[in-house]
Amino acid sequence: MGINSHLAYRDREWMPQPDAEAALREWLTANLAANGAAQALETALMEGAAIRLRDLVDHVVFTDAATREAMEAAGWAEAEAGVWRNPAGLFPPFLEGEAQTVWLRVESVDQFVKAHALDAVIEGEPLAPLRRVMAFPSEGTSLGVLERNGSPAFVPVEDDADERRAARVTLQRFRARRRQFDTVEEGLAHTEALVDSAIAELGSQHRACALWLLSEREYWQARCNAAQIQKARQDAVGVGWANIDHHTYDSSRTHYRHTIAILEKLGYELREMLYAGDMAGWGSQVLEQPVIGSTIFADVDLAPHEVALDFAHEDLPPLDKHRRAGILCALHGESILEQGLNHVACFYDQQAMRDQMAALGIRMMPPFSDMPHLYQELTHGDWAPVDPARVDALEAEGHLPADEAERIRTEGAIITHLENIERNDGYKGFNKPGIDGVLQKLDPRRYSQLKAEQAETA
Repeated sequence: MGINSHLAYRDREWMPQPDAEAALREWLTANLAANGAAQALETALMEGAAIRLRDLVDHVVFTDAATREAMEAAGWAEAEAGVWRNPAGLFPPFLEGEAQTVWLRVESVDQFVKAHALDAVIEGEPLAPLRRVMAFPSEGTSLGVLERNGSPAFVPVEDDADERRAARVTLQRFRARRRQFDTVEEGLAHTEALVDSAIAELGSQHRACALWLLSEREYWQARCNAAQIQKARQDAVGVGWANIDHHTYDSSRTHYRHTIAILEKLGYELREMLYAGDMAGWGSQVLEQPVIGSTIFADVDLAPHEVALDFAHEDLPPLDKHRRAGILCALHGESILEQGLNHVACFYDQQAMRDQMAALGIRMMPPFSDMPHLYQELTHGDWAPVDPARVDALEAEGHLPADEAERIRTEGAIITHLENIERNDGYKGFNKPGIDGVLQKLDPRRYSQLKAEQAETA
């Protein structure tokens, strides 16, 4: 891809959509008011996990012309027969149907049924493309929950036992995949071949992507204390990791292009580019998997003059000195291999999440976005030991100062976070200056300063 072909998305800007948000919230409030079980669920989600019901809405089935007119006035348009979408922000589609229902996303319908002791029939077998259950029926507006395993459909689709077995086997292969190799090139080639095989066996890059993300989150969660605690809370209210905004990968410059290529095979498309150039020396390609609605932040070290490049698709030569992503990959390995996801960002009521985390002893960094339409903050992070030989090499090559190198040898380096993100007015974008600020704080060359700041707020 040449320089001109990526300009359309390079500096894409998203705008808050207050009218659309108001219309959605008003509709949900008015139509779920008479469904007592739905009201109780909304309270349980907030009190038990700091999750807003609005952030879990997958789609809405409506039956009246007034709803159609209200949504069209607020920005929804008929994208396909009987389906109205609003692409200007993070808004659920509205479907014209016979029974008015709000459908929520959950990670597992089995977990939801168990958590709420429901006596209801689950449509779809385990790991079927789409599973759902009518959780709280009502004469007015019912509330159902659905589990997506790579399907964009709104009703369960036919599958068979062989397809479900292929999904189970693929998931186990992803979970058990080898992550450490003699060379990164060997590791990426192995990973790409595994992805190719999964897509071929499943017959769908989207189903492969859903299983890939499930295994990636499990690997990240195993080393992220805040994630383990919060996942248990979200399982207790039945939704699991259904509230994810984005997953974040770090990559070295040498292997960034190959990492992006693997993600593109899983159905991700380039959405926008974020970069700070001479500020923190970073760039991020934001990718979106439009069928399953997943977003990835793919971070890499970037020089100021490279912001004009299609850096996701062009080879990036070594820099004289690594920045944050390069140092972390040298310490822990590539995110797509042994390091794992840097962090996962999940939708919350930011104040409730912060208060609930504090009560559980989990500390948050200062917010790096604090606006009416976007709030973001990270947990302090989990530290992991680092092979001293890797630190020695970085110090010898001038990538780490002696004092920070010694600190990392003896104390390790940050490897994971959980992100608390609140979006309002359907805002889909990010805050470049805020990201720049937090990445500077998390640069391993500044760990002494970071620890001092965290000690002051203890």
